[in-house]
Amino acid sequence: MKNVNLFWRTNNQIRAPELRVIGPEGKQLGVLKTIDALKKANELNLDLIEIAPNANPPVAKIFNFGKFRYSEEKKLRKLKKVSKSGELKEIRFSPFIAQHDYQTRIGRIKEFFNERSKVKIVVVFKGREMNSKKFGYQLIDKIKDNFEGKISIDMEPKFFGRHLVTIMSPVTKKIIKKDKTIENKDV
Repeated sequence: MKNVNLFWRTNNQIRAPELRVIGPEGKQLGVLKTIDALKKANELNLDLIEIAPNANPPVAKIFNFGKFRYSEEKKLRKLKKVSKSGELKEIRFSPFIAQHDYQTRIGRIKEFFNERSKVKIVVVFKGREMNSKKFGYQLIDKIKDNFEGKISIDMEPKFFGRHLVTIMSPVTKKIIKKDKTIENKDV
């Protein structure tokens, strides 16, 4: 929240001569002069908040500013949380990786899938390892077998210079349910 600047003009900060005013219950009070809208807000011991300054005429709401700001910040936090779930995480492997290192990286991939993040798997080839490209493909197949039925492949394995790259994402529960219903219809 600290890096997002939320600002609304309130009460005497509003510069427009006329406003479309919304009451505290959400009902439209119509187009009023700013002075009249301020008087109405003062009578109700509430604030006049400009919520749509670019509209013609601008839209203002009579509401408690503290509650209004809290609800807007809450909406913003919810949006931030939803947008974060689609992040792309990267895990790097070597084509001749040791078993324990492999298991550790598989554990990290499982954590990323539990967070509903996509995972970019990169197999990095160094020096003469480029002569053994088949081991990179075998490693990616081994990773796919670990998550059989739980992932979908967004990008098939491709070489970008010395990197063999593929992107995997977790299969959502909704898709699994749809597949089961399709199987039941065929039977």
